[in-house]
Amino acid sequence: MTLLGAVACGHPLTAEAAAAILRDGGNAFDAAVAAGFMACVAEPVFASLGGGGYLLAATANRPTQIHDFFVQTPRVCRPAQDLDFRPIVVDFGTAQQVFHAGLGAAAVPGMVRGLFTIQRHLCTMPMRALLAPAITAAREGVVVNDLQAYALRIIGPIYTLSAPARALFESRTANGAMLQAGELLRQPELADTLDALGREGDRLFYEGEIAQRIAAQCRDGGGNLDVADLAAYRAIQRAPLQLGYRGAQLLTNPPPSCGGTLIAFALKLLEACTPRTCGFGSAKHLELLAQVMRLTDAARREADMDSPGAILHPQYIQRFRATLRRAPCCARGTTHISIIDAAGNVASLSISNGEGCGHLIPGTSVILNNMLGEEDLCPRGFHRWPTAARLGSMMAPCLLRLPGRDIAFGSGGSNRIRTALLQVIVNLIDHAMPLAAAVTSPRIHLENDLLSVEGGFTENEIARLAATVPIHKLWPERNLFFGGVHAVSRTRDELEGAGDPRRDGVARAVYH
Repeated sequence: MTLLGAVACGHPLTAEAAAAILRDGGNAFDAAVAAGFMACVAEPVFASLGGGGYLLAATANRPTQIHDFFVQTPRVCRPAQDLDFRPIVVDFGTAQQVFHAGLGAAAVPGMVRGLFTIQRHLCTMPMRALLAPAITAAREGVVVNDLQAYALRIIGPIYTLSAPARALFESRTANGAMLQAGELLRQPELADTLDALGREGDRLFYEGEIAQRIAAQCRDGGGNLDVADLAAYRAIQRAPLQLGYRGAQLLTNPPPSCGGTLIAFALKLLEACTPRTCGFGSAKHLELLAQVMRLTDAARREADMDSPGAILHPQYIQRFRATLRRAPCCARGTTHISIIDAAGNVASLSISNGEGCGHLIPGTSVILNNMLGEEDLCPRGFHRWPTAARLGSMMAPCLLRLPGRDIAFGSGGSNRIRTALLQVIVNLIDHAMPLAAAVTSPRIHLENDLLSVEGGFTENEIARLAATVPIHKLWPERNLFFGGVHAVSRTRDELEGAGDPRRDGVARAVYH
């Protein structure tokens, strides 16, 4: 057998779509596009044609690039009183988070244009072939798994805002509940939409009938989007943010997004310490990570995040390093797809729909994003965003280059993306963990002075940590709250993957 590649992602059907394309002769980018469309079918809580994302693309013969197809603000913000915009409390069980939904929360979606742009620039197969697995799955139906059922239950108040969304996502067997694990989700309108895109191209979504439907829906229902917003949308290619860390090179998402920059800032702080001497899971190890997270949080609030790269200035980092040395520690709706093929092409794809705005584009079964309702993405306040501007994001598709080894990875998890990825990097480099252990080991997250601690650390070490971080919340077990890092690794002789069990991660080696 010939090894064709390795895939790690959040659903078996997403993995199989990528694997099928690799077996048909496609490269990592063909596989990523097919998997991205499949995620919109099989992982509807985390991905949608109404959202956006980023691809980190590395090849042997051209510079590594970030393809930015995240959402964009509209050209005009309607008066707040005219908008369909409402708060929704999302209950994770051990913690709650407030999001905002309604058509007034929808930004210009980039998913369709982004995947079509990637296909034109990097792929070897026709788009209709890349769409085929998703079309089949949408038409025949996808069995709802435990994770999707759990996520639907959490964000049920959003997915029941409108009658069409309720009709699509409510249970056929449990009265008044969302779809249950084991039920079949059929999306024939989405299948027809994907098929039409395969025939007519992405102009259908941005200049054609679908664009007209979005504009009419927003005009009449309290949204901001119009046909000019959609027609003007473009995917953008950027050079990745690059930094060295203990002999490794990290490539990740650059400004205007802030996730990659904040990870880089945290690593610059850690570079002055010696995490490996603390021992993974020790109180000292956890105190160090918590302090780095606290300082990164403070830097983010203090710095001008309209220019996120400013916090990487050496003098700025040195000031926060001094604070770290004085410390007594040590002497959102998102999914990710990682693919490396046998030729060494790397596709690290992070996509998101937020939590969805609660409204489907008429006749398509496509739920629009709620990114203008994400407090994390609107630091100036709701309805005060700069017009016609690309929003930043915590999403940070990554490529870590070690001597003789490339590792592609990324995560879902809203604000927790940056801390999940930071801990995986530290696990790989400072604690020399194997890939699977680096992904599955328990995590912490500190934000707004609240430390969340995932189950899996020893009681003694947690007790010692709690004595130094009094405001904390203990989670009994692994939880999707702490992200979902899906990673693949390539050496000269081996391809391997690791899917994060927090988000039903799947890893698969693909053979011919």
